Amino acid sequence: MFSLQPRVLVPIAAAFGFVGLATFIASGHSFDFDRSLVLIFREAGDPSTPIGPAWLREAMRDVSGLGSFVGLGMMTIAATLTLWLCGFRHLAVGLTLSVVTATLVSTGLKIAFGRERPDIVAHTALTFTASFPSGHAFLSAVTLLSIAGFIGLASRRPDITRVCLWLAWFMIIMIGISRVYLGVHWPTDVIAGWCLGVAWSSLAVAYLGRRMAESEKSLVQAVAPAEQPTR
Repeated sequence: MFSLQPRVLVPIAAAFGFVGLATFIASGHSFDFDRSLVLIFREAGDPSTPIGPAWLREAMRDVSGLGSFVGLGMMTIAATLTLWLCGFRHLAVGLTLSVVTATLVSTGLKIAFGRERPDIVAHTALTFTASFPSGHAFLSAVTLLSIAGFIGLASRRPDITRVCLWLAWFMIIMIGISRVYLGVHWPTDVIAGWCLGVAWSSLAVAYLGRRMAESEKSLVQAVAPAEQPTR
């Protein structure tokens, strides 16, 4: 029977949210609040300067870097190696597969939509691709939520899972905000990236992750009798 639990409803709502935003953007429409929210992070009368002291601008660039290919790639490698060395090799492969395929999809979506970056403020970070959806938002959600979910499956401890999820969400939100603060993304780019990332990671953990976890369990049960000493 279909379960109407938050862990089911949230990714479904997120998937519909992405589809709705993508359809709206593809039709050439725009949101008024996109422009307003970008300008909120800029000095009044001087859109070339982000609000706050110089150290805040530098901190935001650092936070944004956590959502880059290099930042997320290092996190994925660290988590994958940890799972592998702890004996959860199927989960390690599943995590890598989830992140790598999401990276390819992100690139394809940017090419398909081809949305221009915000042009109402000066960018304070380099950009090389199209704007929609935000790759930083999408891939940080996929990577961090997948890591949290796969580690939760490996540990089988709800408290560890909760801590990983809280840390993941804190980083995901901060990375998304940093992209708007730096003027390189419209807010709807980030929201769409979050929505797609939540749907993607939920599917990866619920199906790929659980199948991999079952494979690990079956392997342990098969090996355990063989390791028992003979009498």
